[in-house]
Amino acid sequence: MDVNSDCFDDILVDLRSDTVTRPTLEMRQAMATAEVGDDVYGEDPTVNHLQQRAAEIFGREAAILLPTGTMGNQVAVKVHTSPGQEIICEERAHIFNYEMAMMSRFSGCLPRPIATADGFLRWEQVRRKISGKTYYLAQTGLISLENTGNMWGGIIYPQAIADEICDHAHAAGLPVHLDGARIFNAAAALSKPVAALTAKFDSVMFCLSKGLGAPVGSLLVGSAKFIEEARKVRKALGGGMRQAGILAAAGLIALEKHPARLHEDHANARWLAEGLAQVSGVQIDPAKAPTNILIFDIRGTGMNSPEFCRKLSERQVLASGVNDETMRFVTHMDVDRAACERALRAVEAICAHAAHN
Repeated sequence: MDVNSDCFDDILVDLRSDTVTRPTLEMRQAMATAEVGDDVYGEDPTVNHLQQRAAEIFGREAAILLPTGTMGNQVAVKVHTSPGQEIICEERAHIFNYEMAMMSRFSGCLPRPIATADGFLRWEQVRRKISGKTYYLAQTGLISLENTGNMWGGIIYPQAIADEICDHAHAAGLPVHLDGARIFNAAAALSKPVAALTAKFDSVMFCLSKGLGAPVGSLLVGSAKFIEEARKVRKALGGGMRQAGILAAAGLIALEKHPARLHEDHANARWLAEGLAQVSGVQIDPAKAPTNILIFDIRGTGMNSPEFCRKLSERQVLASGVNDETMRFVTHMDVDRAACERALRAVEAICAHAAHN
């Protein structure tokens, strides 16, 4: 675990999400000494620096800091679309399942989810769902992809497939947004810069507060005109923060320094996946766990996920169920190899006890 983090009280291993990371001592010191101003007036120098660096790293004209990734995605939806339009996305996409139906509530748009066998939309699937130019049909306003795929076990979008969708969408006059909450995990796994992975998207949201370890914050990048409009929508959603440089100071450390350590989380996840694959009653393919998220089937244990989570917590391990039959583990900077070993021993003990009863 990160020695600069707060202790986890009596919980030794927290695998619920990479959102649970605690700010490092370096982050806390930077926050305490951050130069600040009023960001709604555009006068916070630390926020401005963070936004400038994000734009540079992604090869974009501008960027904007937001409190959360959900707000970043929904600001992008609002800027790209008009009320009454549809948004094409994959069936398990975060923007569809876990953002409180905000594309409908705030932007007046209807999701058009597409089921896939592997988490990756293909252009032909997308093409078939684009509305015809008929006045009584809701028109397609946006295509949204997700990289890495959270509910598909942290999978990485194949570059050729993503680029093909962007190219054809643009030819059809449609924008494409990337929910890149964990795009730095994809970049680390592929040893490629995020700018190369995201170049063809019209907008990209990424999180500082997941694998990069900042306590708060996500950024949205795009053209200068897009970000100008995004600033208005952020304010409408209540995201106009004032002396936000205190948060941006931690975000700068996350952005500049922590992508280099993400491979450690990936290695721990792969080690854990390989161990889980050997446990009776658990089903997982380690080859399908390329980053830091593990989705595994527990039907063979005879338990459902609430029961499995409860038994894990009794052994000082926190985890989450995806549904009754499936569990999720997420590795991060506050879970080292020893913590992963404790988690695996807990799973083994739970499953061995179930097998004998």
